[in-house]
Amino acid sequence: MPYEVKPFDVDVETTPYVKADQDANGTGDRWTLNFGPQHPATHTTLRIVLELDGERVARAVPHIGYLHSGFEKLAEHLDYNQYVTIVSRMNYVSPISNDIAWHTAAEVLFGIDITPRCKAVRTILAELGRIQDHLLCVGTAALDLGAFTAFLYGFNERERIYDILDYISGQRFHPDWSRVGGAMADLPDEAVFKRMVKRFIHEQMPPAIADIEKLLNRNRIFRDRTQGIGVLTREDAIAWSITGPVARASGVRRDLRKDEPYLCYADNWDNRGAQAVQFKVPVANDGDVFARYLVRLEEIKQSAAIIDQLIDNIPTGPMNVNDDGKVNLPDKASVYGSIEGLIQHFELVMTNRGWEAPVAEAYGANETANGELGYYIVSDGGPRPWRAKCRPPSFINYQVFPKLVEGHLLSDIVAVLGSLNVIAAELDR
Repeated sequence: MPYEVKPFDVDVETTPYVKADQDANGTGDRWTLNFGPQHPATHTTLRIVLELDGERVARAVPHIGYLHSGFEKLAEHLDYNQYVTIVSRMNYVSPISNDIAWHTAAEVLFGIDITPRCKAVRTILAELGRIQDHLLCVGTAALDLGAFTAFLYGFNERERIYDILDYISGQRFHPDWSRVGGAMADLPDEAVFKRMVKRFIHEQMPPAIADIEKLLNRNRIFRDRTQGIGVLTREDAIAWSITGPVARASGVRRDLRKDEPYLCYADNWDNRGAQAVQFKVPVANDGDVFARYLVRLEEIKQSAAIIDQLIDNIPTGPMNVNDDGKVNLPDKASVYGSIEGLIQHFELVMTNRGWEAPVAEAYGANETANGELGYYIVSDGGPRPWRAKCRPPSFINYQVFPKLVEGHLLSDIVAVLGSLNVIAAELDR
């Protein structure tokens, strides 16, 4: 029988471990327990106040944590390129995806269509970011439950992606690579970039994924801890606005790359009739922790297939659009070799002249590892957003957590929380 949650009024701000009196029916004991923020599974910031009936969760009240830096407010003080250093810290597990999503929204505002070369490279990097995020999530799926080896399999391969990002941007952790209308720089050496990416998707990553599957997919302990746990129905996923793998594991077949295609996910992406990249959207129907794990595993493989279609077909030509210095910095050769390039660089960086943003509002979104990551921008025509608002998938997905853990055992909390893949900085409010 499903666990029946009985009404009980308790102050959730009580001391960390308190024995309550009796429940509403006058029988039994209820306990209030702080879960986190110091718990390893809450990643040092999240706090969950639990009301326990024995070992079962009668009620969970999540607090979004203490990692608050005013990320959205900072947009009002930085121009459209400078703000990329902030958005990459919103999801520090796959920051390159945040960079690209932010500048997608900015380009919607400015009405800019980026070059075919930039679209191809951005698509490759966005899929590497998806793999980067999912590798951590499927690796920690077992780590949160007490196992360790799968985490090492996933984390080792994340280092290869850091190597690639370091090569193109000079930074491993926060590449801050994209810019309005293009990128901070073209690929240092396209042949080296291709070699690094192809080695990763063909030689380095597949054995690690195979090892994770062999270790966990038919593991009796892992399946007992994840199957039938934290079930989210399709109807509830839609009602709660859940997106990404969490929604697709519940049967919601929605993916912005298919439903609202952009970059190389859209036909004619190179303006010469190029077909959209081909891939499948993994969907499951069980809606439990195990289904969310399997969906992410399959998405890693699909991302590798997308990269494989593009890596040998990166168009030639410029990385940045030619906008006569309105938003794009001139290349270094022009800055160092001509007075016009030096003046253009000076005006954009030091005086903010050239930024001709329309007085308008715009919304742009990408399908990132956790779902729809969107930015809503309001512009007053100046070099900086008047207001910027983020639609962070972790924040939206986390709201369903209390519903998923009701009636489950205390030990199931870490499995459910890990399957939502909550990134603490995306909860910043």
